Amino acid sequence: MFLIKSLPNVKQLSNLASLRVRLTLGIASMSILGLGVVGMGVCWQMQNILVVAHKNNTHYIADRFPSDVEIYSDMVSLEEGTQKAIDNLSNSQTLLWVRDTQGELTAQSEALKMGMRGKNLLSLTDIASQPEFRKIGDRYWVLCSTRLVVKGVDLGDFHIAQDITKDQMMFWGVMRSLLMVSIIATILMTGSIAWYIQTALQPLKRMSKTTKDISPETLGQVQLELENAPSEVKELANTLQTTLTRLSNAWEDQRQLVSNVSHELRTPLTVVSGYLQSTLRRGNNLTDIQKEALETASSEADRTIQLLQDLLDLARAENGRMYFHLETIVLNELLGEIEGMVHQYPIPVEISLPNESVKIKGDKNRLKQVFLNLIDNAVKYSHSPEPIVIQLSQEKQQANIQVCDRGVGIPLAHQTRIFERFYRVDEARSRNVGGTGLGLSIVKTLVEGMGGTIKVISKPNQGTTFTILFPVL
Repeated sequence: MFLIKSLPNVKQLSNLASLRVRLTLGIASMSILGLGVVGMGVCWQMQNILVVAHKNNTHYIADRFPSDVEIYSDMVSLEEGTQKAIDNLSNSQTLLWVRDTQGELTAQSEALKMGMRGKNLLSLTDIASQPEFRKIGDRYWVLCSTRLVVKGVDLGDFHIAQDITKDQMMFWGVMRSLLMVSIIATILMTGSIAWYIQTALQPLKRMSKTTKDISPETLGQVQLELENAPSEVKELANTLQTTLTRLSNAWEDQRQLVSNVSHELRTPLTVVSGYLQSTLRRGNNLTDIQKEALETASSEADRTIQLLQDLLDLARAENGRMYFHLETIVLNELLGEIEGMVHQYPIPVEISLPNESVKIKGDKNRLKQVFLNLIDNAVKYSHSPEPIVIQLSQEKQQANIQVCDRGVGIPLAHQTRIFERFYRVDEARSRNVGGTGLGLSIVKTLVEGMGGTIKVISKPNQGTTFTILFPVL
């Protein structure tokens, strides 16, 4: 009974088709998209607040400047009053200048006059009346221009430039820090999501591990136990458990039916075959047509009896009732006996034996059945007169028996299924050569029942090699 008690080892995220990867990438992508939108919104809002604050300050200076000039002009001339107002409002970040109606520079901040700051500002001619954010060279400025009228006198254009480079660099620094924090948070979040999804999918992985190696013989032994699983997964497990139980019962009923039918039909068919053969032996007055009909009926009866016997053997093996008389066998001697039994085949059979004796534990009669089935199969599907070669060798602690032919071969897509019962690579050819489609299935059952293994290597139109391996004594 298979009980799921522990978690399997989890592979890294590498399969893009897996549910875990898709969920992780999907949730992480949506989270990153959400964080990105929020981050962009925060950045835009912070930038807007920064620029708006400086624009408001520029508005304040533009509104205040004419009144300051008017106050100073009560004591000095308008030109001197304008310069004093500029000096009063200027600082390291705020630069002011005035151009008269002819475009001549009449007043400016000390930093502009000395060429310390804003060298490119005085050449600007397209400054808007509303404060605007602009990058000039490697500096960031908020610029504004307004008409300066004092005591009814038009003094020209008054220009304001506020250097916000320091604030802007600080803003970009904050943005870089925020970006780094976002990247780290995204990585941690993705890892957390992957871990959580992995944990949530563990019941499904346990179900997959349990059902992966189910065979017809173990259908009734499977038990799905999912502790702490979500209710949907438990419902799926219960449905699967019910399905497996039904399949197990159906498989057992089928095996029992095959066994019973094969057993019940074999006896009457054996009697029929005996009567047909007896009639053929004693029927001296039979016509040629009658003899041909009786021979055909006898042949089909014998073939059906062999089919039923094969089915019985397989049924016994599946039910654990096929017994082997295991003894020490010298394969050299056994294959020597086989060599004396294959002269009736139309294609020669060559057997290559080593000088050293190769001993295994096996059932002599069952082994003969295995080799004769493989030789019979090779003869049926050979299209050339080249001999069938049986080669015995010992490699390390294994006896290696190869049965090679130069027949039609087996396509790669069919090689994994040729040991299935009733499976035929070419149905049309199989009907022509005869056979029940159970020979290779019985061979595999017998070989594995005696502790050996069998494998096949084949190429179309080049031949097939069956290799049987047994542990040596």
